[in-house]
Amino acid sequence: MADQETSAAMVPAFLSTILFSLSAVSANRLAKMLGGLEANFLRITLAALFLAAWAHSFGQGVSGEALPMFLLSGCVGFGLGDTALYQALPRLGSRLSVLLVHCFAAPFAALTEWLWLGTTLTPGQICWSLVILGGVSMALVPGTHLNATRRSLFLGILYGLLAAFGQGFGAVLSRKAYLIAKMAGDPIDGLTAAYQRILAGWLLAAVFLFAVRHAAKLKTASDLPSAAGGALRIWKQWRGAGPWILVNALSGPTLGVGCYQWALLTTPTGIVLPIVAIAPLVVIPFARFMEGEQPSLRSLLGGGIAVAAAVGLALAR
Repeated sequence: MADQETSAAMVPAFLSTILFSLSAVSANRLAKMLGGLEANFLRITLAALFLAAWAHSFGQGVSGEALPMFLLSGCVGFGLGDTALYQALPRLGSRLSVLLVHCFAAPFAALTEWLWLGTTLTPGQICWSLVILGGVSMALVPGTHLNATRRSLFLGILYGLLAAFGQGFGAVLSRKAYLIAKMAGDPIDGLTAAYQRILAGWLLAAVFLFAVRHAAKLKTASDLPSAAGGALRIWKQWRGAGPWILVNALSGPTLGVGCYQWALLTTPTGIVLPIVAIAPLVVIPFARFMEGEQPSLRSLLGGGIAVAAAVGLALAR
């Protein structure tokens, strides 16, 4: 019975892993087409509309005792974490950025949840989590030196660590929000929780995009005479990127985060995050099919180790 409950609890974590993998491939395409700030803002906007349709039709909308904590979780996870990730990607590349985020988010979240919420992990669960992170590291560590300046490398690492903090601490805040909802007798489903989180994340993403755009206009006054042409160019880019925005919004902030929140409802972050850390490895077949990328032997070996360890973690009591 306990094994069945454990396996059932792992289902949403594995679903979020697959969805996040598809989101990563589409996000890479979007960032190249629109730029990191625009891509992040548009995908969050569309996802917020999808989640709002669910939350206000079948869920709890913006009600509940846990709403403030979910909003705070969204500020940290969506607003801070995702924005930082989209800044790390052009500086470090996808492999090193994902390596920093997933390998630092899981142990950070587990430590924070232990110190704050008193959630403990068994020695077996800790060992399997470490093996997962080791396999991810083996698969994603770049084989060549980055072609980047020292300043760009420093900023990329800083943004990557900030993104890891956002993902890890945002997950812990979600766990705290679920405890508040449970104590208040006001249960909440994963998609509604994702909606409440994304509201605050969307606001921060919008503020950040506006601030950067405003600063760029002040710095480059020559942009003003060509505003109409610039607006037309931006519209053409957005129209061409429409299908990728839809795929990314559905697979990432909508269904991916919905499954992620579902997993956090029943499972400690120290178990959920290492499983989600497999996402960049699951990207390999997507990237090969959609981008023609050929994985190295080391990537395949590291992926096999991480997947085997994830199975061990799912079966560990």
